[in-house]
Amino acid sequence: MNFFNLKSMEHFDEKAQNWDDDITKVERAKIFAKEINNFIQPDKLMNALEFGCGTGLLSYQLKDIFNTITLVDISKGMIEVLNEKIKVNNIKNLYPIHTNLLEDKIDIGDFDVIYTSMTLHHIIDTNNILKVLHSLLKTDGYLCIADLVKEDGSFHPLSYNFEGHYGFDKEALSLLLIANGFEVLYYNISYVIKKIVDDSTKEYPLFLIICKKIQ
Repeated sequence: MNFFNLKSMEHFDEKAQNWDDDITKVERAKIFAKEINNFIQPDKLMNALEFGCGTGLLSYQLKDIFNTITLVDISKGMIEVLNEKIKVNNIKNLYPIHTNLLEDKIDIGDFDVIYTSMTLHHIIDTNNILKVLHSLLKTDGYLCIADLVKEDGSFHPLSYNFEGHYGFDKEALSLLLIANGFEVLYYNISYVIKKIVDDSTKEYPLFLIICKKIQ
């Protein structure tokens, strides 16, 4: 499978109901949203896509600066929670879709901006998903990726049965983006997650990289 393994998908389905209770997830969504907004300075005519949206925390922070936002995720549980949030808050410009972009061939249009947070490291075939996201962007459109800086593998506990990447090296990811038709414009360490690992506190920096589709 090119996306999450079965156990990982079950994990996200189970966690969906209480996902937004973690104040650190809300905090980092606000930080990434502000940084994306400040760099791109979108107008209200732009249409965006959030890839691996979860419960839509990042899009909720960006909903007032885009015309429409399409949100996709492979977790049915996450999409169900997101749909309920949209209904309760009477939000008119967020459009969730339960789908796997690596496997499902659906026509969801093209976008001015695509952003994703803490999703890319779960995807085994990074090159393939970058090709998919490239195909969904308009020329000169922006791709924004927020994710883990390369780590030692301790971020996910052994019980999680993680099958993905232990974060990303800046240079290696930049070269992969360039090879897939992007120009890297911006890179910043924007947030640090702190976790207790083996009875000590470890820090896991998160980066934001912004690039433009140039071909």
